[in-house]
Amino acid sequence: MTDPIDSTFARLRIRVHFGEALMLGPGKADLLELIGTTGSISAAGRAMSMSYKRAWSLVDEMNHAFQTPLVESARGGPKGGGAHLTDTGQAVLDHYRKLEDITAEAGAARIGAIRDLLKDVSDGK
Repeated sequence: MTDPIDSTFARLRIRVHFGEALMLGPGKADLLELIGTTGSISAAGRAMSMSYKRAWSLVDEMNHAFQTPLVESARGGPKGGGAHLTDTGQAVLDHYRKLEDITAEAGAARIGAIRDLLKDVSDGK
């Protein structure tokens, strides 16, 4: 789907709060996506300029908040370690990305209206 919001000008970031149990936002979604593509929690963390400890902490938080884990990992060794999204992890990521698409599409006109009320910011200031 084409982003209905000009991402060079405006960016929409969604955070969903599930009580005190979990906040799911763009950072955790990006982390899940990168784990899915890299097969590694540490590589995903590095790609986000995040320590392994921080990346693992976020994965652990998400794994404990859902009925089944979102990420499964194996320690390194002769066959090497790695991580992958579970079916639940992929479903959560897919639902979150779809929510982003729906929200951006529904809000595009309002964001454009707000943009039209701004001073000229063409020089990036």
